[in-house]
Amino acid sequence: MKNIKLKIATVLLLLSCLVGLGTNVSGTIFPQTATVTAQAASLSASQKRQIARINSRLSKAQKNAKNWIAYRESGYRYNARNGRCYGRYQLLRSYLHGNLSPVNQERRANQYVASRYGSWTNAKRFWQHHHWY
Repeated sequence: MKNIKLKIATVLLLLSCLVGLGTNVSGTIFPQTATVTAQAASLSASQKRQIARINSRLSKAQKNAKNWIAYRESGYRYNARNGRCYGRYQLLRSYLHGNLSPVNQERRANQYVASRYGSWTNAKRFWQHHHWY
């Protein structure tokens, strides 16, 4: 009887681990898709054009690094809040100069990263070592 209870407990533990891993794996493989789509849907056509223009000079690698940071900082949310930081890139509110719009966040984030790190890939590398940028 004791042996059966132990086997049942072991099986239940393994099943719960597998279910947890399965959930985690699917969440980490495709975490951005739904969030990016939801954020894009909330932007006006004018904002989308302006943001595309702001990011047009970034290479594919730079855009990928920028998106990587945006996911980790805010889950791609332009309205994310964390203390004195705000937005998709978690910039200090003072750096946004009172304009919390997505367009201004994109512009200011590019300026911040260019002045501090030189590129988004350098900012990503820094983030990976320090978990902030």
